[in-house]
Amino acid sequence: MATTAAVSEGLGDLVSQYLEKGIVLIIADLLSLITVSSCLVIKVPQINTIRENKSSKGISVLGLCLELFSYTVMMSYNYTSGYDFLSYMEYPVLLLQEYVLIYYAFKYQDLLGKRTQIFAVFYATIATLIYLKLFPIIILTFLVPFCTPIGATSKVLQLIAILRTKDASSVSRTTWALSAFTNMTRIYTVYVQSHDVMLLSNFLISTFLSSAVFVAACVYKKKTKTA
Repeated sequence: MATTAAVSEGLGDLVSQYLEKGIVLIIADLLSLITVSSCLVIKVPQINTIRENKSSKGISVLGLCLELFSYTVMMSYNYTSGYDFLSYMEYPVLLLQEYVLIYYAFKYQDLLGKRTQIFAVFYATIATLIYLKLFPIIILTFLVPFCTPIGATSKVLQLIAILRTKDASSVSRTTWALSAFTNMTRIYTVYVQSHDVMLLSNFLISTFLSSAVFVAACVYKKKTKTA
């Protein structure tokens, strides 16, 4: 009985301490959890669409590569800056899905050659150095401001690819709707947790462009087995 009472009291104290953070930060934590949960599957509809169609027509591979660069730098920046893990937890999840998406996009456009393999080895080496904190922080600090235009460019390229081909049969509307939603939630969480202007700018622009791609995908979506 005494042990149970002690555990209950301890949990009560933890809950009380957490509630003392205030409603603004509690909402930020909840939105972070929702964002991370959404990111667990955000790329899955797009991956499945390409696999089932056995085509990546309408998908910009250059856009995917730029998106990969942006995700990698942003995760590394947050990681080395010591920010709350919940505020950027979606990046490692997104990266894992991005690797799979890039593989299938490259596969159905016959781009899995030696050049791609060399790039993959180079990328893995840099990523390992960053994880071990052996990569010069000054380089990451220099690259961060470029992530917003690069990330925006990746989405613009995808938008152009859809408008040029007038075919969004390989583009998942679900993925882009989730992208717009998760970027929008991050505007709030970053504002209340770190007030980082660079991150806020990145998410504001990403929300607008993801929404634009979603609208284009809806307009040019042809009848396929998946949405």
